[in-house]
Amino acid sequence: MIRPATEADLSALVALEETFPAVDRFDRRTWRRLLAGQTLTLVHETAGALDASAVLLFRQGSDIARLYSISVAPAARGRGLGSKILTACEDYARKRGAARMRLEVRASNSAAHRLYDSADYRVIAALESYYPDGETAHRMEKFLIAPSDGAS
Repeated sequence: MIRPATEADLSALVALEETFPAVDRFDRRTWRRLLAGQTLTLVHETAGALDASAVLLFRQGSDIARLYSISVAPAARGRGLGSKILTACEDYARKRGAARMRLEVRASNSAAHRLYDSADYRVIAALESYYPDGETAHRMEKFLIAPSDGAS
C-alpha cells in the first residue's frame, strides 16, 4: 500500500535510510523537516512494515515537481516497488499542478537509471561534483503533461 507519510513514520523512515551509504542518508532531523515542509513524502508498506519511500518537493509558482529521494529497502528490491512509488509520485505531482518532474541521480547508479529510463525520463544535464563525495549527477526530467505545440 502506498500512502502519504506522517510524523508517526519518522522512526521507520530513519531505519530505512540506515540501509544506505552514510553520504546519501537523511537523518532524523532532516526527515522531521521534510515531513513538515512544502513536500510530500510517500511510503510503501508490506505487511505493516515500511519498505519504500519517496520525497517530492514543490515550489510555489513553479510547474516543476522535484523528486528529491526515492528509497527501496534492500530486501524489497526486485519486486517493482521503485516503479510503483515513482508512478504514485507522478500522479500526486500532476494533481498538484506539476507539468514536469525533475530529479538528480548519481551517474554511477545504474539501477536508478534503468528505473528512470523505463519511465521515460531523459537526461537534461550533467552536474559535475554534485554530491559531497565529488560524483557527477545526471539531472533528469519527464513531462507529466504533454507540452503544447502552440496550436489552438
